[in-house]
Amino acid sequence: MIQPVPLSAIRIVLVEPSHPGNIGAVARALKNMALTELVLVRPKAFPHPEATARASGAVDLLDRARVVDTVAEAVADCGFVAATTSRPRDQNFRALDLSEAAQNIFAHSALAPVAVLFGAERTGLTNEELALAHLLIRIPANPAYPSLNLAMAVQLLTYELFRAAGSPASPRPLSEATVPPATGEDMERFYAHLAQVMEEVEFRDRTQAGTALMTRIRRLFQRCEMDQNEVNILRGILTAVQSKRRPAGPR
Repeated sequence: MIQPVPLSAIRIVLVEPSHPGNIGAVARALKNMALTELVLVRPKAFPHPEATARASGAVDLLDRARVVDTVAEAVADCGFVAATTSRPRDQNFRALDLSEAAQNIFAHSALAPVAVLFGAERTGLTNEELALAHLLIRIPANPAYPSLNLAMAVQLLTYELFRAAGSPASPRPLSEATVPPATGEDMERFYAHLAQVMEEVEFRDRTQAGTALMTRIRRLFQRCEMDQNEVNILRGILTAVQSKRRPAGPR
């Protein structure tokens, strides 16, 4: 029998959930699989009696659930972010199936908090929200009807996380790392600094929309899964570039 181990470093983030019953069902799914952290980004209706009813014996998770205004706030302290998607293809993203993704998420949770993003029931995650992720998770389903109910999708992933946590074949090699991973907040400061330097050196997006360059850059660095030292090195380089461009003061 698989024995659960603490999964408190893994949080499930629901982005703009529209049905309170789904929130309750997600709380129940989490408790079934020994997870405890639920974050809601701009829920349409919460708290709500239907959420409480659907949570059944997991009302305590609803009581502890955090409600935030943005996805960036939900993942600000996370060292690793995974996002679910039903899109057939997302360029420049690493995409894993459920089992492999769960192993990856569990391993990273040894170092820092990890978030798994689930998008709104009708629209999923936006490109801006996906840009915060290090990898994508796809859940295979019937091509003729691939859309899963939100709570069902969460249940499938949390089951795989539970198995990853309890399996003796699930080593945590990342726990040997000595430098913490860069958090979402660290990365946002880096991207803001990089955008500032790019503007100063007039390295601008030449695409028609004017947004593709930074999106590609974000995906590149998210794939690198940088630690805090590496982010500090890159920001040091950016600062050095800025200092070389500034005119020297009077001697």
